[in-house]
Amino acid sequence: MKPLPDDFAPEVITAIRARLEMARAQGANVLFAIESGSRAWGFPSPDSDYDCRFLYVRPVADHLVLEQARDVIEFPIEGEIDAGGWDLRKALLLALGGNAVIVEWAKSPIVYEEVPGFRQRLLDLLAEIVDPVRVSRHYLGLARSHVARIGSIAGEVKLKKLFYFIRPIVALDWMEQRSFASLPPMSMLDCLAETVIPTRAGEEILRLIDRKRETRELGTGPIPVEIARYLEARYGHHEMNLAGSVRDEARQAYNRALATAFYRREAERQ
Repeated sequence: MKPLPDDFAPEVITAIRARLEMARAQGANVLFAIESGSRAWGFPSPDSDYDCRFLYVRPVADHLVLEQARDVIEFPIEGEIDAGGWDLRKALLLALGGNAVIVEWAKSPIVYEEVPGFRQRLLDLLAEIVDPVRVSRHYLGLARSHVARIGSIAGEVKLKKLFYFIRPIVALDWMEQRSFASLPPMSMLDCLAETVIPTRAGEEILRLIDRKRETRELGTGPIPVEIARYLEARYGHHEMNLAGSVRDEARQAYNRALATAFYRREAERQ
């Protein structure tokens, strides 16, 4: 496991680990805890929140009850710390439906703690059961939601929020250039480095990331010209050309069986 970044505040790390202990006190066996959000995506600001997300599984005895515990553990947002976790069952069910979140968590480059070997076992399973075409629809949905929020690519936007539009478009381009056969990295910087996009747009995106790293508030303004051209062209392209997934009942049943067996094994390890 890599050490946490040097700029992570020690008191924040201590507070996050205290929350993980509170989760364990509720009977959760924490499988991993990672950083999500802008810090892990590669475009933090000096005042970015810490978004700790964790995956857990409950022991077998906790399943042999009439009333099942909730499949999420949430903590109130306090200061700059936002922490919460999912039960492994919830995560696997969402992954089977094409939700990219658990894939991103498993690939996060920033790890607070993990059970040795678990993330690799999970990634091996996700490579089998997650349909990249469904994940592409997930990313297109993210892009649509941000287009709805900003209203017009030609208008003024909150530049800090622009990254939440850029990220899914770059992820879609990464996937398209690999024939939608695999899943993209979590870090947008890694995606950019591995994706062919117009040179000037890529340069402007990197400059905007550098500006975001240095200032607490980018303010409101027009989208930089080359980024706007890139986003408009590629968003329109993916809207018109993204394929729907083919329903394969036999494959879905097989994937569900794999996920069920994985879940059972991990619960029995605890």
